[in-house]
Amino acid sequence: MRWISPILVAALAAFGVFLLAVVTKQPRHDRDWYPHLSRLPHVTLQDGVFSIAPYGDWTYTEEDPDEMVWSAVPPHRIGDVRRVWFVMEPHPGLAVMAHTFVMFEFGEGDLVGLTIEARKETRETYSALRGAFNKFELLYYWASPRDLMTRRAVMMDRELYMYPLALSQAEAEAYLTSLLDKTVSIEQHPRFYNTLTSNCTNELAKAADIPWHPAFILTGGADRALHLRGRIAGEGGFDAVHEKARVDACVRRNASRPHAAFNAALVACAE
Repeated sequence: MRWISPILVAALAAFGVFLLAVVTKQPRHDRDWYPHLSRLPHVTLQDGVFSIAPYGDWTYTEEDPDEMVWSAVPPHRIGDVRRVWFVMEPHPGLAVMAHTFVMFEFGEGDLVGLTIEARKETRETYSALRGAFNKFELLYYWASPRDLMTRRAVMMDRELYMYPLALSQAEAEAYLTSLLDKTVSIEQHPRFYNTLTSNCTNELAKAADIPWHPAFILTGGADRALHLRGRIAGEGGFDAVHEKARVDACVRRNASRPHAAFNAALVACAE
């Protein structure tokens, strides 16, 4: 049994070195990022009016990105936001996990999207385990609904569910303002993504000041949790609301339409 002590000491030492590397690592903006995560959005926000650039406006085929376009959100008044949509992309084969993002509706055909991402470097793949140990930086990626939805429904062949959030006008404006402020903060001070404390869902929830729920981590239950708390409304119970919210087939049917027509069709499918 004398061999156990040196092995145990070596294992503890290696773990200590690993933890030291994790806690001393500094988040950065200047890495070799995946192309669609390579641009850091800049938000201009003054007197209740905001604009965003660059703004993701890519299109996707079943195989690859089709057009890799970066555009801008022209000035919008925060007070003009009409509605907030919550989108779920369930993880295939793992019901307890999902990706979530939001879209802000200002008028017919005028939607502005936001997804919060683990910012991967070229040749990296996402890992929930590594994501708990400062492996990825955090990115607030503002993009058109056609970019966000066709990437998932067309190229990745994923299910998508789109729910209108039950927010007052004041709550919708405060939510949008909070997420814009967080985007500004990340541009100025890089942050790490964390699977447990700073993932796509709990970043959105914290911006809305929603009390902690297990769905902050087990993100596949986020829509059910919001429905239970009255933030997703609808008749007939959650199963009926969930079924009505599915939009991936609608995204595929309308993927080649211009922005305004795509957005209007998407909202019509989800209403």
